[in-house]
Amino acid sequence: MAQLPTKKEQTRARILNAASQSFRSSGYAGTGVDGIAKTAGVTSGAFYAHFGSKDGAFEAALAAGLDEVIQSIPNFQAKFGSAWVGAFADYYLSEAHRNDLACGCAMTTLSPEVARADPDTHMAYEAKMNRIVSLIADGLTGNSQEARHTRAWAMLSTLIGGLTLSRAVANPDIANRIAEAAHVAALAASMG
Repeated sequence: MAQLPTKKEQTRARILNAASQSFRSSGYAGTGVDGIAKTAGVTSGAFYAHFGSKDGAFEAALAAGLDEVIQSIPNFQAKFGSAWVGAFADYYLSEAHRNDLACGCAMTTLSPEVARADPDTHMAYEAKMNRIVSLIADGLTGNSQEARHTRAWAMLSTLIGGLTLSRAVANPDIANRIAEAAHVAALAASMG
């Protein structure tokens, strides 16, 4: 029988969820500790008791966001079999995902923030991204592990770039064209 989370664990989860949504939608510079605490329904003191600093909350939000991807890829592979890449690209580049910054993929929203972060954050991010690429590569065909990893990086880069560009333009028709082009390119990259 699974234990119910303690009040402390529930509070930490609320703060982490608020931090994650804030960092994804407003970026690191646009997110403040007081705003995270208010959204989570706690005091700033409670925030600091759980995360120590804004950097600590960012690192936890980044790890949790990348863990979401690590969990979702095997689910797509199990549910869609050999058609999983197309299904994943459909979801990733969908209008609903494009329009939901706060709950959208951490790879797209937080990677630019990591580029400005400290070396420890870079290393933690790299380890999680390598895990994601390995999971993708495991779901691709081909004999060479190195070639599957290369194709996985290409596919992932295409999806992240496509989502970023489609979110950045004002015209919905252009956003849709970008998403469609990225979808085609991601499928092509995955096949080699």
